[in-house]
Amino acid sequence: MGKSTLKTKTVSSLFWSFLDKFGQQLIYLASSIVLMNIVPPAEYGLIGALTVFIAFSGLLIDSGFARALLNRKNLTEREYSSVFYFNIALSLVLYVILFFASPFLADIFHEPRIEPVSKVLFLSFVFTAPGLIQQTLLMKKADFKGLTKVNIAALLIAASIAIAMAIKGYGVWSLVTQNVVYGFFRTVFLWIYSKWRPIACFSIKVLRSFLGLSNKLLLSGLIGAVFNNIYPSIIAFFYPRSMNQVGYYAQANKYQDIPFSILSNTFRSVSMLILSEINQQIERLKRVVSKMMKSLAFLAFPLGLYMILAAEPAFAFLFGNKWNAAVPYFKVLCLGGMLSPFSYILNELFIAREKADFFLGVEIAKRIILVLLIFLFFRQGIMGLAVSWVIYMAITLLISLILSQKLIRYSLVDFLKDVLPYLPTALVSTVIGYAASRAIHNNFLYLLVSVTIVGGSYWLMCRLLKLEMTKEISEWFSSKKER
Repeated sequence: MGKSTLKTKTVSSLFWSFLDKFGQQLIYLASSIVLMNIVPPAEYGLIGALTVFIAFSGLLIDSGFARALLNRKNLTEREYSSVFYFNIALSLVLYVILFFASPFLADIFHEPRIEPVSKVLFLSFVFTAPGLIQQTLLMKKADFKGLTKVNIAALLIAASIAIAMAIKGYGVWSLVTQNVVYGFFRTVFLWIYSKWRPIACFSIKVLRSFLGLSNKLLLSGLIGAVFNNIYPSIIAFFYPRSMNQVGYYAQANKYQDIPFSILSNTFRSVSMLILSEINQQIERLKRVVSKMMKSLAFLAFPLGLYMILAAEPAFAFLFGNKWNAAVPYFKVLCLGGMLSPFSYILNELFIAREKADFFLGVEIAKRIILVLLIFLFFRQGIMGLAVSWVIYMAITLLISLILSQKLIRYSLVDFLKDVLPYLPTALVSTVIGYAASRAIHNNFLYLLVSVTIVGGSYWLMCRLLKLEMTKEISEWFSSKKER
């Protein structure tokens, strides 16, 4: 693929991928504003305690064979169908295991309602699995526009049903239904939109041909799914009768993650496609990774710092005073959230280079570090756990950069050169926004004024300092006007 073609494909993919992720999170935020004003924090705690298990549905879609299929070229119907049947079988086995484990989960989390909730909630695994191949094929064709339509349509239906149930007093079941209905309709719409259908063929030999990469990715995904979502479960287990605190922490983590998840998933979706295209061209890979790091720094740093600034008025305005206890957790977690998108892109680099050993090694090392940090900070309470996660994210990024230096000669020094100009600029703009808005007591007005000042001053300073990303954005808009 030529340089100009790759750039055009990248820009188009980024646009639709961002629209997909932003649209999903916007709908989710809008529905959550309604739901969190109706459903008590303890009900969210029930879902939060099961977050680590909910993450398995994401594992089925994004890890193992799905990623291996995305990397391979010239695949046959036999290969797609074999993976399709295997994935459905895996989801059914997983559901049966967790179904019969639900009484045990209720016991360890000290909450009887966990049993019926988990039995229904875990159906999302089964409903999600049959859409794996359709999603992979759309991504291989860079049809992010189609994925956007599918995801947003399914989420709109799920959110509408959840809100209706919450209004009628169904509490936690409205949250359960939202997860399950989304998984069901997303798969239905993928089947309607995609023309691919499985053939009556299943080959163990085909599956074995993917194992060199997929088994390590599947194990890495499993490790990641457990440890990335372990904190709410730890709180529920070690702090009996603490479903309110589980709810506060889980929602604080979820909302700090929304903007960074949009960034990570947008760039990750595109990097899956682009990095795989040029995975044998070391210098080109380094340039692309460098550009992605600059783009992420340009967006993540001002976003994260502003979220810390606006946390209290935002929670009060959107969710009401009953969620005030989540604000301190939210502020601390934002510090780690700012670092997370960089690590995701480097992980995609390891996969694109088909260095599954690197990827798995990083995951194992990171989780060992996380366990040690949890042990060290556990006695400091829930806030100590939040701090341990921030430290963990910093160490994770450092490990990934050390390995990226070995792969494509993109080092810690290169990373700092790429991102550091944006951090002090974002910090200064946030301080300006704080000073200019501190006397405003109306929450909505505070948010409106502060975001305008922070965003405007940040853009102006970036332009005055002639930072690269403002040049790129200006050139992109200029090219659009000329057409």
